[in-house]
Amino acid sequence: MVRGGAPAVRGITPSSLTSNFGNLVSNTPDEQGATMTIITAPQQYNEEQLYVDLNPVIGHSLYLKCEGFNFAGSIKLKAATEMVEAAERDGTLGPGSILVESSSGNLGVALSMIAANKGYGFVCVTDSRCNLATRLMMEALGAQVHTITEPHPETGMLGARINHVQTLLASDPRYVWLNQYENPNNWKSHYNRTAPAIAREFPNLDVLFVGAGTTGTLMGCARWFKQHRPNVRIVAIDTVGSVTFGTPAARRMIPGLGTSIRPAHLDESYIDEVIHVEEADTIRTCHQLARTGFLFGGSTGTVVSGAKTWLNQHDMGTITAAALAPDLGERYLETVYQTNWVQDLYGDDILNTNQLTTQAA
Repeated sequence: MVRGGAPAVRGITPSSLTSNFGNLVSNTPDEQGATMTIITAPQQYNEEQLYVDLNPVIGHSLYLKCEGFNFAGSIKLKAATEMVEAAERDGTLGPGSILVESSSGNLGVALSMIAANKGYGFVCVTDSRCNLATRLMMEALGAQVHTITEPHPETGMLGARINHVQTLLASDPRYVWLNQYENPNNWKSHYNRTAPAIAREFPNLDVLFVGAGTTGTLMGCARWFKQHRPNVRIVAIDTVGSVTFGTPAARRMIPGLGTSIRPAHLDESYIDEVIHVEEADTIRTCHQLARTGFLFGGSTGTVVSGAKTWLNQHDMGTITAAALAPDLGERYLETVYQTNWVQDLYGDDILNTNQLTTQAA
């Protein structure tokens, strides 16, 4: 984590919210004896135990862990909370601090929400691929959004965003960059919470599919399973055009997964396999899921498409498989789910009705 030019500001009372989000949540029986949850801050609530079995959709039993049911709407709430709390504990964040972060969207929303709740300023540095709904959500929560439109000639949009962050840090000592790309609390949040939650529900898990963005989620889960359940196969899902695993850079229009700079978190020794997914297949999968009533985001479409490819090759009906769905689909209504946007970028035949309604073999 990096801050602007002034010494670290101390004196803020560290958040009393622990990394397991638990100690401020009240579970109170109502008049009928059912339990209701009462919270005082939005980051205290996150649904951990909701899974969708996608067998009716893809023809294989795949348990999709839905991470979009919290007030930030995505799995990024975990990393955002962990990074902010760590910065508060070590005094990097203090009264008058302004958070700044580079984000394609979901982490920006999570930090906007937490900053609003805790009284910090927040500047999200994103680029033109960020969904309009996501930008509007951040602004509604009080954040400033700086949108980069020109890529760096060598490091692409991500490099240009990071350069802008560095310029902000140099301009004002109040700015604090949590730096999701190198901050170990990014992957630790998933080592501490996401992976153990999956392991509790699936003691006989054979394979876990995780998308690769900053690789915080991927590395947190991969490290935990390699240390505690080494027989679980970890399959990373990346998008074609991402350089994360050494493949050539190419156009990528769907935010969330993939990167133009190799992630600092990545340690391939923890990864068993990598599957690359074309964005056209991401879109087809999103629409296929939507035709069954499940509206998921682009990252989820990529993960499910990659998992389906792997299961088509390996599943003989005996594999227990799980995958992570980072968010839901409302933020993608003007892109992934907008016919003109899709056809302009990927061709008129991409949303062929027969293909979308045919169950995978």
